[in-house]
Amino acid sequence: MLKLLWDLYRIFFGMGAITFGGGYAMLPLLQRTVVQKYGWTTDEELLDYYAIGQCTPGIIAVNTATFVGYKQGGALGGIIATLGIISPALIIITAIAALLRNFMDVVWVQHAFAGIRIAVSALIVSTLIGMIRKNVRSWLQIVLCLSAFILVAFFKTPVTYIVLATALLGIMTYKEESAK
Repeated sequence: MLKLLWDLYRIFFGMGAITFGGGYAMLPLLQRTVVQKYGWTTDEELLDYYAIGQCTPGIIAVNTATFVGYKQGGALGGIIATLGIISPALIIITAIAALLRNFMDVVWVQHAFAGIRIAVSALIVSTLIGMIRKNVRSWLQIVLCLSAFILVAFFKTPVTYIVLATALLGIMTYKEESAK
């Protein structure tokens, strides 16, 4: 059990240390690590964790780490994975806060952050395309996916409403399919 707890902390610490841009940018790394490398969860479970993380208070990456940790090591595993994912941010934010005033006016620092934002955007788009390819399989799902995107992107509909509405539609669709 100690090895598992250490692995949870170490692996989530590493992800938290090298991932910029939050939970969405972390998804490709999570998928490669916790799904493909360690087999701690499936692609479907990881997407479920993301969906639940969207609807619950807190940061998606932290919520997802907590779910994965809990699945592997119970409550203690959830706590350890959570500590692992937030530790780098606490360390980095503390260091940056102490030094930020001295460096924010430096042009190369501004350009570095601009480059990081571009890379994070590309990671998010890549992950989005992969998720759509794996999960959107029917015309109804295409319509729901596009509708959800339009409602969030253009009408600023709260994501929680979209997730709950699509969950209800999924339940209703499942009932109809299982009745056939």
